[in-house]
Order: sequence, then C-alpha cells, then structure tokens
Amino acid sequence: MVNFVPLMSNQKLKIIDIGHSNNSMEKALSLLETTVSQSSFEGRIRAIKIITGHGSGKLRDAVREWCKEQEGRFQAVIHGEDYTMFNKEAADMRTDCDLRSDVDFGRENRAVTYIWLW
Repeated sequence: MVNFVPLMSNQKLKIIDIGHSNNSMEKALSLLETTVSQSSFEGRIRAIKIITGHGSGKLRDAVREWCKEQEGRFQAVIHGEDYTMFNKEAADMRTDCDLRSDVDFGRENRAVTYIWLW
C-alpha cells in the first residue's frame, strides 16, 4: 500500500511513503515506478518525495540505486541529507515547486529522497 500524503495546496509535490507499508522490496520499487510514471504522464506533479524510513537503510539504498539506473529520466535526484539551502538543485526544485513549507528542508533527513521531474 502506498500512502499519499497531501503537503501543499499547490499539489506540485507528491509524497509516497514506501518505508512504512510492510511491502517487499520488489513491491515497494514497483509502487515507486508506478507513481513516477503516472506523475510524469499527468504532468501536474513536479517532484516526488519518497519516504523510505530510518530502518536498516536497505530500502533507501535500493531506491537511490533505482534512481541512478534511471539516469536522464529526472531533472534531479536529491537525497534528504543534501536537501539544504547549500544545494543548488534542492534550492531550484523548491522554487520550481513552491515548497516553502516542506518540513524536511535543512534537516539532513536520510529517510527521504526527492525526485525532481522534468
């Protein structure tokens, strides 16, 4: 099961929580692929925040490896620990998506990964 959590009224950011759903790794990555494909196709969503949780780190690593394998498909992939004002891609994504009130900004949260869509 994927939890979609509304964050902003502008709806340019979709949040997907695959870290707290008790899905297998394969199912979690399948849900991520479906969410990315659907969001890209619809064109309304500009960024996806993936919550992988703080557990063993296996899901986080798998998500980041999956993103790396998708080279060129995304404008940027921003790891939660790099989601700060000192990261140009993070700052540009926040401006593009109007993410002024995202609670994870500047918190160096390794349990999240952002995908900035084209």
